[in-house]
This record gives sequence, structure tokens and C-alpha cells, in this order.
Amino acid sequence: IMAIVGAKEEHVDPQLTRIAQNDKKVWYKKPNLRFLYLILIPTGLGVEWTSGFDSSMMNSLQAVESWFEYFGRPNSSRLGLLNAMYSLGALMAIPFVPIASNYLGRRRTILLGSWIMVLGAGLQAGSRNQDMFLASRWVLGFGIPFAIINASSLLGELSYAKERSIMTSLFNASWFVGAIIAAGVTYGTFQMTTTWAWRIPSLLQLVPSACQICFMPFCPESPRWLISKDRGDEAFAILQKYHSEGENGDEFVRLEYAQIQSTIQQEKAVASKFAWGDVFRDAAMRRRFMIAGIVGFFTQWSGNGLLSFYMKKILNLVGITDNRTVQKIILSNTCWGLINATPIALIAPRFPRRRMFLICTIGTACVYTVWTIASARFAIDGSKAAAIPVLVFIYLYSPFYNIGWNALTYTYMVEIFPYTVRSQGIAVEQLTVRFAVFFNTYVNPIALDSIGWKYYCVYCVWILVEIATVYFVFPETYGRTLEELSFMFEGKEVQDKVQKNTQKVLQVELEDVGTRGGSREEARDTKV
Repeated sequence: IMAIVGAKEEHVDPQLTRIAQNDKKVWYKKPNLRFLYLILIPTGLGVEWTSGFDSSMMNSLQAVESWFEYFGRPNSSRLGLLNAMYSLGALMAIPFVPIASNYLGRRRTILLGSWIMVLGAGLQAGSRNQDMFLASRWVLGFGIPFAIINASSLLGELSYAKERSIMTSLFNASWFVGAIIAAGVTYGTFQMTTTWAWRIPSLLQLVPSACQICFMPFCPESPRWLISKDRGDEAFAILQKYHSEGENGDEFVRLEYAQIQSTIQQEKAVASKFAWGDVFRDAAMRRRFMIAGIVGFFTQWSGNGLLSFYMKKILNLVGITDNRTVQKIILSNTCWGLINATPIALIAPRFPRRRMFLICTIGTACVYTVWTIASARFAIDGSKAAAIPVLVFIYLYSPFYNIGWNALTYTYMVEIFPYTVRSQGIAVEQLTVRFAVFFNTYVNPIALDSIGWKYYCVYCVWILVEIATVYFVFPETYGRTLEELSFMFEGKEVQDKVQKNTQKVLQVELEDVGTRGGSREEARDTKV
């Protein structure tokens, strides 16, 4: 069932959202919440440092002569395979991620992925031949989905409702931190004549994962996972510690706990019967997973794969061939990405999601069109002046892409999926991401060598498809809490049932507070 233009999905009454929005106390004046957000930088946002580091390093290594020589000057097909092996490893890991998430929780699954990536980075730095380098790329890729899927979920599930969308938007923006470090390190080592020119960047790829390993003991577990495992007291303690420091804090926490518990109770009733075949049989689930697959594919098929992995080939097409110049452009473009992605991540969640995705896709379509025309002009008459607009529009591409596919991808994924299938939903998004990246990284260098600038026309046409899809298919999720969005596709009957259960749970909590001799456990035993 596709969204009709202008149609509005139904949401649970936004009582919790109103309390959060009326809270005038800012997050940095709340000591516990401030600590939570600071610890989520290395443990949550830091996961994307690894992705950014990997893309930027592989992009930059193509301009490192000692790397090219050591691995036998790989041709376009082999170069594509070296890049694509990372995505192949990720593809093979994704089926296991929801299982690990359910049994281990968010924190331990992130740690599992981090340890795998530390092993992969060590193998990569110590590679003796091309086959060993390929194997290390596979190991790195196998580890990343465990961390990415759970880190993006943990950010959304731990954050206070008022800042949740901003925290999840900053997740993708963190990609540029790792990318800048990789581009800077590679620029500093690329003139070395020994293999350390590429071994140093390869070894440093373990640093982001080491951050998760070191800081994760200080990060709390997802309250939603704890409640799903009947560990409600631990969940309530986490919510009380981090979410009760604002105005009407106690009321907010009681309502939040009641809403999470009643929602997960309803979700578990559905999830107990859930099988992957239900994705095709159940209209609401089908729509969610369809959107997840579309979002994952669009994030990697909007032309960004060319810039992330094959900047050297793009620049060569307009006459820029000096390796030092290529390294400088890669580094400066990566820095520019962080400069614009960070404020965009802070601003974009404040606006309706559909509007931001439309601005993103229309903007990237315009950029690619002009970029293609300028590249064609250089190919036809060799005009050096054509290189200037190509560079200008390469830099303009970044903010348009970041408005939607960078800032809102995980915000949107966390919002459209209820807790019990959130890992599966983001896993499907990651599955299409990795399929798209695998195809792009393998095919792009071959296509660029074969047909040059004409390959850009494929993206010019494809982005028009993205614009139409966003307009006709994507639902609006702006301005609600996760529990208020949980059953927006299921209809009013299910939503009314959740709301009634929330009120019952809340009533028990209020009675518990008013009963001096009653314990939380005794009150909880009477809950519906």
C-alpha cells in the first residue's frame, strides 16, 4: 500500500511529546543527560567514524603510489573488488544482526562488531599480498553492521524525546570525522616510499572501534531492550536518571515508562507471530520494510559513491592528474562535508521529513545535471575552464545530499519501525545499502574507464526517480515520540488499544507513588 499524496498517517495522542516540547530547561543544564550525550559520542556516533575512515582511506589510497605498486597496480575490475569486498562482508553479516541484537542487547552487539573490526584493521595493516588485503576488507565489512544497526537504534532509544531526532541525525554526520582523519593521515603519508604509506592509515582504522570498546562500560543499555526482557526496574532507573531532570520530569518518566511498556507489550503480541514472510503478507509491515529498502538504496545510488571512492578518476576526466592536487581536493571536500553536515544535522530534524528529502533529491539532481554538462564540455573540446564548474558542483553536492540522505536516514528508520522489529528494519536498510555499495564500488571504476562522463547521465535520470518516489511513497513522521509512531500504519483500533493500556500502566505507577508502603514490584504485578 503506497502513501497517497497528502495522506496523513494516524498517530497515538502526543501527550509525551507535548511535555517534552514544553520543557524549557536545555540539555546541557541537566547533568545526567549531559553525561549521557557525551558518552554517546564515542559509543554511538563514533561507530560512523569507522565507515567514514574506510571510504576516505580507500579513496585516497588510489593516489598513493606505493600502495598501487605493492598490490601490482590493480586494474579497474580489481580495484572495484578491493572496495566492494567491504560491502560483501557486511552483506553476509546482516542476517545475524537482529538475532545478536535480541539476545545480547544494543551495547554488547556494538562491542561484538567493534572487536571484529579491530581484527580486520590489524589484518589490513599487516597484509602481505592482495588476497590478504581482500580478506581483511571482508572482516572489516562483516563487523560494521553489528555496530551501525545497534548504535543508530541506541541513540534513538536513549535520547530524551526533545533531542532524539538531532542525535540520530548527527550519526551520519559523524561519518565525516573519520573521513577527515583518514584523508589527513593519507595526505601526510602518501609520499613515503615504503609500505608504511598505506599501512599507517590501515592500522589507524581500528581507533574508532577501540573508542567503543573503551567507553561502552559507561554507557547505559537501551531501556526498551531491558523492558522487552522483563527487566523493567533497570529500565525505569535509567529513564529516571537521564530523563527526569527537566520541568515535570517525574510525570514525563512515569508516562514514558508506561508508554514504552504498553507499546512493547502490544508489539510482542504481534512479534510473537512474526516471520519474514509476514513482510509480504501484512500491509503495515510490508510498507515499513519497503520504505527501509528504498531509503537504503537511495542513500548509495544518489551519485555519492563516485565521490566517496573514485574522486581520482572523476578529477582525471577533467584534466586534474597530479596526485598531490587530488589528495588536497579529497581532504578539502571531506572537511567541507563535515562543516556543512553538522549544522544541517542540527537543523534538518526541526522540519518535516518529506520536505527535507525533496529538497535533497531536487538539489542533487540539479547539481549532477550541471556537473555532467561541464564534464562533457571538457571531453569534447578539452576546455580547462570546464574543470572549474565541475569542482564547484562537487562541493555543492555535499550540502544537498546531507540535507536528506545524511541527516535523516537513521532518524527516519528509527521513527517508522516499532522497537520489536527495529533491528530487522534497519538490517533491511543496511542490506540494500550494502547491495548498492557493492554494485557501485565494483561497477563505477569500470564504467568510468569505459564511457567516461556519459556514465553521469545514469545518475541524472535515476535521481528523478528518487524525487518521484519520495513525493508519492514516503510518509511524514515529524514531531512525535517513538511510541506515538509505533502503530501509525496499523490503524486506529490498534492505536486506541495501546493508548488505553498506557493509561492503565500509568495509573498503576501513580498508585505506586501514592502508596507509602507499596513497592514498585508489588504494583507492577497488577499491571495489564
